[in-house]
Order: sequence, then structure tokens, then C-alpha cells
Amino acid sequence: MRQTGRRLWGMAVLLALLSAAGCTQEDGSHVRLTGDPDALDLRPVTLTYFHFGQGRRDALLSETIIGKRLLAETGVDFRLQYLTGDSATKAGVMVASGDYPDVISSSGEMAQLLDAGAYIPLDELIAWHGPNIERVYSPYYDQMRAEDGKLYTLPFTAHQGYTPDAEIRGGAFYIQRSVLREFGYPRIRTLDEYVELIRQYRDRYPVVDGKPTVGFVIPAGMTNSFYTLQNPAMHLDGYPNDGPVMIDMQTLEAKLVAGTGQQKRWLQKLNEMHALGLFDPESFTLNKDQYLNKLTSGNVLGYFSYQWQIAEADKQLKAAGVDDKRYAPLPLVFDEGTRDQYVDPPGFVNNYGIGISVKAEDPVRIIRYFDHLLKEESQILVSWGIEGETYSVDAQGRFYYTDEQIRYHEDPELSRSYGFAYFDTDWPRYGINSVLADGNAYYPGNQPEVYNKLYTEGDRRILDAYGASTFTGYFSEPLARPWFPAWSIPLPLDSRAEVFLSRAEELQRRELPRLILEPPDAFEPLWDAYAGELAALDKRIYEETMTRAVRQRAAGRG
Repeated sequence: MRQTGRRLWGMAVLLALLSAAGCTQEDGSHVRLTGDPDALDLRPVTLTYFHFGQGRRDALLSETIIGKRLLAETGVDFRLQYLTGDSATKAGVMVASGDYPDVISSSGEMAQLLDAGAYIPLDELIAWHGPNIERVYSPYYDQMRAEDGKLYTLPFTAHQGYTPDAEIRGGAFYIQRSVLREFGYPRIRTLDEYVELIRQYRDRYPVVDGKPTVGFVIPAGMTNSFYTLQNPAMHLDGYPNDGPVMIDMQTLEAKLVAGTGQQKRWLQKLNEMHALGLFDPESFTLNKDQYLNKLTSGNVLGYFSYQWQIAEADKQLKAAGVDDKRYAPLPLVFDEGTRDQYVDPPGFVNNYGIGISVKAEDPVRIIRYFDHLLKEESQILVSWGIEGETYSVDAQGRFYYTDEQIRYHEDPELSRSYGFAYFDTDWPRYGINSVLADGNAYYPGNQPEVYNKLYTEGDRRILDAYGASTFTGYFSEPLARPWFPAWSIPLPLDSRAEVFLSRAEELQRRELPRLILEPPDAFEPLWDAYAGELAALDKRIYEETMTRAVRQRAAGRG
């Protein structure tokens, strides 16, 4: 069922809902679509919510403090289920069987789920039961609508004002702090300087804590994380994470990263690192748990990752008090003088979102839960917690943590049991850079009263050495990019552009490991063969499609 099928289904659901208007069941189990939006049904109900994301434990929300409070306020509980295995395969099985949970977080499978008609339209539900959804998301409706003009999912974040990040949230090159201390906290700007510093330290200390020293690792084997191997090529040339493309700031032309001189230069450096024994070949086989365990082992000197991939490892190292084994982000570029763009500009991601499935028996209860979640007091709850328990307020109304309250946010187990770990993404919520109505930062990590208290002595040594007050302070400020991020631009399923991108990714998954792991004298012929195969796929249609979409977004039309 493609767009036409979804439109017909949506019309049928809407007619059925409208026909039921004015006839609430005697037991009150269903509130009318067109009924009183304030007539809440608070009787407990447990619904299923599947996330196309990995790395978390399945859970019943009411077993957390935050989930239990929201259950009391709404009557709704959720049984959370997370992906194991390959996301595309799971989505295919789900679509083929038609067996959907009540709520689905799409992650990278939105196109397949929309195409199959897995979600119901939300327009009428929001109109009757979603004043807070309307408040938060209405500025973005044009970007959120599907091809048929309807709203099917709510993106995970929508900015309410803006406050800058205090720490790197996207991707960066990281280096173990012991390396920086060993060499007197040098300023490292280029990839060559980074590799040379790691090589010198490895040569001085070939064994750490009884284990061979690992120079550099990257999570290229994790499901849905191969982009971590692809993206450094653009970052090193001064581009932000726009996904498979680099966008020219003047012409707004989109250029595929794969096959460029930037990608060749990046892969050739990894090839050299492997020949020197600095690149860990397990990069292509590690799952997420293995990758995090490797980063907390104490013998890895450097890596490239995105913050959400490694946050748990950093928390574990910090909790263990081994500051020298923690890592510091670096704004590396190929050439001195290039302006780094690792810090993301404000943007809106519309191809990841949460939606109500066609199998949901009570969409009204679900949309009301989402709406309740978007009340400002609820957003404070899921981000800061409960005043007096997990945060405090000073005489000026500023939020802060006491020493005891820090534990709820820093300790992984406490964060899970309280509920913070389950609400930090994959729900309708404010963007992480948002500002609350009273001027406090929505995200505690961006609040000066919080991050200054959380900094360790090791943190301050690095910041002092690089003349910064925050970890983003020694990175360049982001340039305005009204289309950002381009990776959130949806491609129609089975379109020529989507087919090209899929084939190009398959080719890279097959060939990039060979380009890195084969001997250096094999690199040039392997690159020529790879570039030739890529050229034969005809990237023109993809680049033209992305260029049009970027220009439309920049003009405020999409």
C-alpha cells in the first residue's frame, strides 16, 4: 500500500471517527473525537511502544518515577520495546504481518512504515485534543506533512527558543586525556597531528594495564551506525553532519560525499593507520555493548563517534573516577585554516518521529498523553525531574543540582530507574537547545549552574589549557544553515534517488573496509575500482533531488 492506499485508509478512519461523534460509550472507555477535550479518561491502560533504536532495555514506564507520575496524571502506561538486530528487517517483518504495536518510533524506517500505511493521520486528533502539540509543532507543520498533506508522526524535537550547547552533542574526534596530559595539552587542529600524537603515545606505552594499546577505533560495524565511518570525511573539510551530502554555502548545491577527494583522503589516512597498527580492525565487528566496553577498558587512545553513541561509556568512566581514562573532543580538520563545523546549527529533523499505528485501539488516549507530555511542567519533569528530589531552585528562580541530586543524572542505573534514560529522546518534546518560559535551559547540561558544578578537575585542566569555559568553546560556532540537517530530507520510497542511495550505501559497506584493511600499496587500485562502481550507479539524480530539496527548505517552502 503506497500513498494512495494510505490516503484511502486515513479517510476511512476519519469517517469512522466522525460517525462516532456524539455517542460516547456507556462505560466511558472512549472519548469522542469531537467531544469535550477536557473530559479525561484516567482509568489505567497499558499500551505498547516499539522503538526502532538499540541499546536500551525493554521496560514498563510505570516502573520508573517519571513514568509512574505520568500514569497518575493521564491513566496511560507504556510497555517499551527496543530493536534487536537489523532495523530494515524488523520493519519488513512488521509490515508483512501487519502486526503493529500501539505506538511506533520510526528512527530510520519512517519511509517504509509510511509507505505501508502503518500510521494513522493525526490532524483531526491534534485539532480536538492537542493544544500543546499545536503550540510546539505548528511552526514546523509544512516540513512534517507527508505527500498527501497529512501529519502522521511527531518529530522527536521542536525548538522553543535557543540556548547554545555546552558540550559536543554531535560527532567529533576524541582523544584519551592521558595522551593530552603526557604531551602538555597541545593544541591539535589537523588529522595528521592527531594521528602522530596517538602514534607517539602508543610507542611509549604499547601496553596499558596489561592490555595492548589500541590507537583508534570507530563503530563501523554497529547496526545503523555505518555513517560514523562515512561522515568524518565531510567534518574534516569543514562541513557539518548533513548526512550523505555536503552543501555548498553559496550555491546550495548538494554533493555526494562518497567518491569525493575528501572521502579518499580520509580512507587513505585510516589505511595508513592500520598499516602502523593504530587502527583497530574490530571496528567492523563490534556491537554497541562491545564498543562501549572497549572505550571503558582504559587502553583505547582515540575514536570518532557521535555523543549519543558513547554517552554511557563516559558516564561510567566519570563515575569510576578515572579522569585520565576519559576522553576530550577535538575539532579536527584536514588542513590548518579550515573552519570546523562540528557544532550543529539550529535545525529540525522531520524524518525521525513517533506515530500512532493502525492497530491502536484508543488513539485519543495516546494523543492526549503526547499532548500532556508537551505541557511545560511535563517537559521540566522529563528533563529536570522533581523539584527537591532531582533538582533545586535558587532565590532567582535558577535551576541547579545539589551534590546529592547530581547522582540521578550521572549514574546510569539511577537515570534508568528514575526515567530520565527513557525520556531523553523518542518522544514528542522540546529540542535540546530550547529555553523554558522562565529563562532556564530546557536541557540541564546547557545550564551554567549545572555544567560548572559537574566539571571535574580534569575537565577544568583541559578547558583552561584551551582557553574555554565549555567544551564547545574551543570549537567554531556554527554557521546558519536554514536547511539543516539535509539527512532529514525524506526521499520517496523506491524513487530513483532513494534506490541510488541504497545501492551506494551497500557498495560502501562492502568496499570501505577493504580500502582500510588492505596493504597501502593496494589502496589506489582498490579506490579506482570503488570509484568506478560508484560512478556507474549515476549519482546525478540523487544530487539533483537533494539540491532542489535543500533550496526549497532554505527558501522556507519545505
